[in-house]
Amino acid sequence: MSYAVLGTGSVGQLLANKLLAMGHHVAMGARRADNEAATAWVKAGGERAKAGTFAQAAAEAEVVLLAVKGEHALAVVEAAGDALDGKVLVDITNPLDFSQGFPPRLSVCNDESLAEQIQAAVPAARVVKSLNTLAGPLMVDPGQLPEPTDVFVAGNDAAAKETVKALLTSMGHSSIVDLGGIDGARGLEGWLLLWTRLYGALGTAMFNLRLVRAEG
Repeated sequence: MSYAVLGTGSVGQLLANKLLAMGHHVAMGARRADNEAATAWVKAGGERAKAGTFAQAAAEAEVVLLAVKGEHALAVVEAAGDALDGKVLVDITNPLDFSQGFPPRLSVCNDESLAEQIQAAVPAARVVKSLNTLAGPLMVDPGQLPEPTDVFVAGNDAAAKETVKALLTSMGHSSIVDLGGIDGARGLEGWLLLWTRLYGALGTAMFNLRLVRAEG
C-alpha cells in the first residue's frame, strides 16, 4: 500500500515513520517541494520515502493522511486539489482555537465539523475522520497504554472506512468504533474540549478513552 502524509510536524513525522517501519511506501507533503524537514526525513527514511508538494505527495498515494494544524487543513487540501480525487483521506485534524489561551475553544462545532468542511472542499475525496482523539505517540503505538482503548472512524464511504479500519488494526488498535457518516466527526472533534481539560489535569497526553458496556 502507498501512503502520503500531508504535514511535516511531529505528528506527521510519527505517522510517516510508522508507515515506513510497516514496510509501506510513503510520500511526505509540504507547501514546497524543497521543504527542509521533508527533505531530511527522506534522507533518513531510505528508498521507500519520498517528498514533494501536497499535490505531488497525494498523487503518489492510495491513502492520504492529513496531519496539519486544524487552522491550515482547508488550505492544505485545496492545495492538494484533484490529486485527492478518489483517494481515502484520513483526517486527523482538530479545529482548535488558542486565540484566548488554554484550554482552547473549537473554531467549528455543533452544526458542522472541520471534517465536513474538508469533505465539501474536496468532494471527490473519500474523507474518514479518525485518530484525532489521540496524542501522536498513541496513534502509532497504542500498546504504550496498559490496556486496550478505543479509536473511532466516521465517514460517508463504507469502503474507505474499511480501509482505514484495516490500517488502524495493523497499527495495533484492537477496538474500533464506527460512528457512521462524516457528521460523526462533530462528536470526535468535540471530545477535544474534554481531552484538553484532562491533559491539563493529568499533566500528560498519554491517555485515551475506553468504552465499558453493560452486559445484556
